[in-house]
Amino acid sequence: MTVTAEKPAGSTAVRPFTIDVPEADLEDLRARIAATRWPEKEPVADMSQGVPLATMQALARYWTTEYDWRRCEEKLKALPHFITEIDGLDIHFVHVRSKHEDALPLIVTHGWPGSVIEQLKIIDPLTNPTAHGASAADAFHLVIPSMPGYGYSGKPTTTGWDPVRIARAYTVLMKRLGYTRFVAQGGDWGGVVVDQMGVQAPPELIGIHTNFPGAVRDDVFAAVVTGAPAPSGLSDEENRLYEKLKAFWATDVAYALEEATRPQTLYGIADSPVGLAAWLLDHDSVSLALIARVFDGQPEGLTRDDVLDNITHYWLTNTGVSSGRLYWENKLSFFGPKGVSIPVAVSVFPDELYQVPRSWAEQAYPKLIHYNKVDKGGHFAAWEQPQLFSEEVRAGFRSLR
Repeated sequence: MTVTAEKPAGSTAVRPFTIDVPEADLEDLRARIAATRWPEKEPVADMSQGVPLATMQALARYWTTEYDWRRCEEKLKALPHFITEIDGLDIHFVHVRSKHEDALPLIVTHGWPGSVIEQLKIIDPLTNPTAHGASAADAFHLVIPSMPGYGYSGKPTTTGWDPVRIARAYTVLMKRLGYTRFVAQGGDWGGVVVDQMGVQAPPELIGIHTNFPGAVRDDVFAAVVTGAPAPSGLSDEENRLYEKLKAFWATDVAYALEEATRPQTLYGIADSPVGLAAWLLDHDSVSLALIARVFDGQPEGLTRDDVLDNITHYWLTNTGVSSGRLYWENKLSFFGPKGVSIPVAVSVFPDELYQVPRSWAEQAYPKLIHYNKVDKGGHFAAWEQPQLFSEEVRAGFRSLR
């Protein structure tokens, strides 16, 4: 389904990459959706048992009758795609250079259950800011990689591709592209990866921006995991964070525990498109509720096509299982401080899994250069609120130019 330029063994060349999905793959996808064997309706009136049957059946109907992958494919094909081998693995990336001469190089990292599809809406605002009411001084050269095991990147055949190794690989990638001074941005796993880039602190990396800050106090997270009461002395804001994380841990974290312990067991999501879709949708209760509203016909920051573009991308690349192995590989705290010493910008979105107070961000990131709470947006901030997200990235890195 994809075409890349041939390479000699061990080559570090940056090769062009072309997306080409055979029609037979799309016909097979639609046939599999149509052949879905559905379970009975859930016996509850809410989402406490998972993705509602009505939501999944509405998604399946739209997927087979109205959704058009070719529309998304054309958007992807309009971008410059490349692939290069780093540390024995092919890494795919989109590389869009700004027309503005002094643009700042920026690598943007997605998470799970995301992909490069998440970042499509921010490419033009960040590389071409004057077309979006911003200044040429805020322009970026943009690099958007697919994480190992995700999308068009290679699937590791050996263990060891954890966030630490990915962080090192992304620095290699930016240097290979000729960038001697750059910044990095990430959310979800991308937030963990850019934190690690900040820990490694290569001299070329001058700062990071995160919308998933590793700044939750260790004692607070320990109380969340063990079910203990909140530590004494927390402010109202800090107590709200504790309560939100406690609710997430109690009801929404099962997917992560499965992928962290038995990712290979998830054969069903490699075989069933509807199974894959349900697995990807049930990430956190706020995002799931938003997507359910979308398929109920309500306008949101995401559309039905947005949601299915990402799911279809996972299906066509058969990365449902390979992407989940990152949870198994990871040995780092997902939410806690990592020891980042370089400049850091933090943006807090109200519907994210948690909202870190400024005081915690200052403790976790001694060189905090930007902290802001925005009015709307959730876990998939770049995808759902691309204008707000782009404004935050510009503001976050402005002092480093």
